[in-house]
Amino acid sequence: MSIAPKPNSALLIVGHGSTENPDSSTPYFDHADEIRSRGLFAEVHCCFWKEEPSLREALYMIDADEVYVVPDFISEGYFTQDVIPRELGLDGPTTVVRGKTLHYCAPVGVHPSMTQLLLRRAKEVAPGVKPAEASLIITGHGTGLNQNSTKAIRDQVELIIAAGAGYASVTDAYMEETPFIAEWDKLTPTDQVIVVPFFISDGLHSYQDIPVLLGIESEVGAAASQREIFRQNPHHLRGKTLYYSSAIGTERLIADVILDQVSDFDKAHKSLVAN
Repeated sequence: MSIAPKPNSALLIVGHGSTENPDSSTPYFDHADEIRSRGLFAEVHCCFWKEEPSLREALYMIDADEVYVVPDFISEGYFTQDVIPRELGLDGPTTVVRGKTLHYCAPVGVHPSMTQLLLRRAKEVAPGVKPAEASLIITGHGTGLNQNSTKAIRDQVELIIAAGAGYASVTDAYMEETPFIAEWDKLTPTDQVIVVPFFISDGLHSYQDIPVLLGIESEVGAAASQREIFRQNPHHLRGKTLYYSSAIGTERLIADVILDQVSDFDKAHKSLVAN
């Protein structure tokens, strides 16, 4: 994605963060570094809900008067609709807070360009596997707190099917709601199965919890050994051949999706955006 430079504006990438896994913030900083290297904004910063720098500190880090806020989240949900607006003092698409004009963009995971990134990741993790002979599962957490958290995954499944990627089966599955990822073998009609976690970072879910649910690991292991899980493909389990990828958010091209959301904001709210 190429957008016109915004030399007087700042970009603020907002992530969840984790008090248990310090590595979970790595993709966010990677995305920021990639965008910063392109020289499009006067400043590029990250802030988090569960880590430093915090959401409440974010505006004190920024000198620019205009700030694009992009939630580096997979879906619309509790954090994008409640927590971030509350913590930053947002009351709509554009809000003036402490003299700064904040433009609140949609989260990265709901952008249509995520579809090609998911297909790219599936192809990378299972090279040589013909889509017509494989089933693709997009998996996420699932929660009863906000149904939008699963909507983004269901939407991507529909987009992948509509894109004609050629997989024998494409389905969604979740940790905590039906269809359950633990029943991946029952959800798939083929002997070859590819699972792509729809998370931003390889946190506790993607490298500890889901491998146990899949049967790759017998119990939740130490975080220190997590990266080996992604290097041991394929896994031969339950009479099938399973390929398990790292979280989609670790894809370097997420930086382009962040810029896509900034561009889309300008198109949708251009009368509010200072050029």
